[in-house]
Amino acid sequence: MSTIIEVKNVSKSFGKGENINQVLKGADMNVEQGEFVSLMGASGSGKSTMLYLIGGLDRQFEGNISVCGKDIGSLKDNELSDLRLKNMGFVFQFYNLVMNLNVMDNILLPQTMAGRKRSELKSALDEILEITGLTDKRKAMPNTLSGGQQQRVAIARAVIGNPSIILADEPTGNLDAQSTKEVMDLFSKLNKEKGLTILQVTHSEQCASYGTRIIRLEDGKTIG
Repeated sequence: MSTIIEVKNVSKSFGKGENINQVLKGADMNVEQGEFVSLMGASGSGKSTMLYLIGGLDRQFEGNISVCGKDIGSLKDNELSDLRLKNMGFVFQFYNLVMNLNVMDNILLPQTMAGRKRSELKSALDEILEITGLTDKRKAMPNTLSGGQQQRVAIARAVIGNPSIILADEPTGNLDAQSTKEVMDLFSKLNKEKGLTILQVTHSEQCASYGTRIIRLEDGKTIG
């Protein structure tokens, strides 16, 4: 396996002067291609911050982060956008769906905004609708769906571009027990059957157990 995410001696602070809060203090971690890694830690430990740094959503940090062999810190904005579009899929606790678009249009939105034609995405759309169990919901509006179904739409949107990595921030934090199981089963299926590398932030030991490895953040540093 090759290293797909590499974090070296990364530090991150918020605030200034006496109010400064250093959440990461020389953290290191690697994720290998094809792994399903769970990043855990207490509330405020910096686990979501770490995910956002890896995804290039926050670019203010010290140290080095490489994703798919590219140094996040040295990329220009357009290069980072291109890396995200082609190599990363994001799933958040709140689904971030466009409420006046149906399921199909929500899934296709990032790709069509990037210039891809709907016709060339048809087979990929049909496949991901089947994988996520949403085939009969393709024309449904988000407000008619359960929380678990909405999160599956968000996952389908993240996966349709065939990314190398899925970055998931507390993806079940807003779901009931049954929906949580369905979403975690789906992540496991995508990891095993499609070979997707997944890095999820979670506070749930149960959700973390779906992964192949657990990394813990304590006192600004990684363990495991």
